[in-house]
Amino acid sequence: PDLRTMHLLFLLALVPSAVRVAPLSRSPAGRAAMSRSAVSMLDAGLLQSKTGMSSTDNAVLKRYHDLKMPTDTVQAEYVWIDANMKTRSKCRTVTVKQASAVEKMPSWTYDGSSTGQAPGDDSEVILQPKALFADPFRPNDDNLLVLCDTYEPSGKPIPTNYRAAAAELFEKYEDEAPWFGIEQEYTLFNMDKTTPLGWPKGGYPGPQGPYYCGAGADRMFGRAISEAHYIACRYAGIKIAGSNAEVMPGQWEYQVGPCVGIEAGDQLWMSRYILDRVAEDFNVFVTLEPKPIKGDWNGAGAHINFSTKRMRETGGIKDIIACCDKMALKHAEHIAVYGEGNADRLTGLHETCSIEEFKYGVADRGCSIRIPRDTDREGCGYLEDRRPASNVEPYTATAKIMETCMS
Repeated sequence: PDLRTMHLLFLLALVPSAVRVAPLSRSPAGRAAMSRSAVSMLDAGLLQSKTGMSSTDNAVLKRYHDLKMPTDTVQAEYVWIDANMKTRSKCRTVTVKQASAVEKMPSWTYDGSSTGQAPGDDSEVILQPKALFADPFRPNDDNLLVLCDTYEPSGKPIPTNYRAAAAELFEKYEDEAPWFGIEQEYTLFNMDKTTPLGWPKGGYPGPQGPYYCGAGADRMFGRAISEAHYIACRYAGIKIAGSNAEVMPGQWEYQVGPCVGIEAGDQLWMSRYILDRVAEDFNVFVTLEPKPIKGDWNGAGAHINFSTKRMRETGGIKDIIACCDKMALKHAEHIAVYGEGNADRLTGLHETCSIEEFKYGVADRGCSIRIPRDTDREGCGYLEDRRPASNVEPYTATAKIMETCMS
């Protein structure tokens, strides 16, 4: 028998006998219909077992990445922030000349009604390129990731464009040379979005203690994702400064900076996009939820380290203390822009200060603001604002710190 007949015989052996002896199968037309049905069953079985595999098999994609590309154009992945503070992106072809500088990159549009940023009857939102990064997901040519902010056709920033106002403020204080370093924590989950990576389904691992900066298969869950993200960020040109496993199992951190002014927000947002793309390759869900697991488990923050030129100079500790005192007066204003769900995290436990309280101190991780011991000893340096949540909007938060300290 031919291969098709062999497949049919195999499938018929799996079909319940009540179906095999049905009257339909006793006529030539019935046998033809049964043959078509069996082949459909075969096709359905193959689809069920194979669907989704190719999209996660980068060996398949690599065949296309290895093709020789035209030398006068590149692919540019335009990245922006949607109404839910998540990154979105789409790709276009640009010339090498356009790709040589962000100012030469063309503007673009997208359907804002599909991202919660425009009504359906006037849905066009304008993308304006603001920063360029090498694309670690298309590495064989000079392809780009393009960070954009968003505008109405009139040129007015849309309400969720927090970059525009922050850029204006940082331009005002350019002479202060503000440096920011942001410690981005995140938690890895299985695709059920309820079980952190490495946790038993429906249960809990051993208590916190061995996981922070640990080593070993019994305590390190997701190291490959952290490492892949680190490498991808370095390739892209992100100023990633380090990474480590965090206190809760399945939770990790990386640091971006020091960055000057508006660059801090640009770099953090693009690093978040790269993190989501890396996790996509590993079929793992990433959350920036400040308290992803309730109970006696650490939350996730995005501590912001900050200094001005005067703070970094001899005697700068006076400016650092003055900034802390100013932030004490505007504690509620800062908390309002430091992330959603932060009250669940800032409880006074798990290396936090209560959301209801403001205090600062040297080397104290239970304070709102920590002054590093080296800064205190040398009389200059920086401060660490420990209040921002992991899901903080970085343009708004860095601008708020700058505005308060300059007031």
